[in-house]
Amino acid sequence: PRLGAGAAPPPGWAPRRAARAHPRPVPVAVGSVLSSYGWYMLLAAVAVYLLVQKVSRSLAARPSGRPGAAEAAEEPDVVVRRQEALAAARLRMQEELNAQAERYKEKQKQLEEERRRQKIAMWESMQEGKSYKGNLKLNQQEVESGASTSAVPKSKPNKKPLRGGGYNPLSGEGGGTCSWRPGRRGPSAGG
Repeated sequence: PRLGAGAAPPPGWAPRRAARAHPRPVPVAVGSVLSSYGWYMLLAAVAVYLLVQKVSRSLAARPSGRPGAAEAAEEPDVVVRRQEALAAARLRMQEELNAQAERYKEKQKQLEEERRRQKIAMWESMQEGKSYKGNLKLNQQEVESGASTSAVPKSKPNKKPLRGGGYNPLSGEGGGTCSWRPGRRGPSAGG
């Protein structure tokens, strides 16, 4: 908005000044730099301090001069001896493992052979009309009699059967007073 000839300018208004060709450099105060970048400079100083400490420790720990070269010459021999000892220990462990595996295979072969013998014995007893359990008992008695020849097999006393010959649980005869009868057919009573 333009002002008229008799109008007064509003308060705080000033006419524009002409732009200068070369602006003046503004001096930067040290306080403004510290306030803007102070924390970054502090962290950088701590990092540099820690780095210097670490480098000085590593230099102090390293032996100085030529004696380090002699130790370096001995070190490969020590390394070679360690590797040879490690290889020998691994070889011993592998041999023990192989021996254990062989013993396990032998046990498995013996168990398989025993199972095969039992199956053959069971088959033969079934062919003869005997039960397998009876054959097993006979085999155990033969082993015991082979161990002690003075043992005489004892005969079992005759026992009378628990039930009579005419007992049949499905027919209900010969079983005493108890018998089962089916329930009534038809709709259920209730509900």
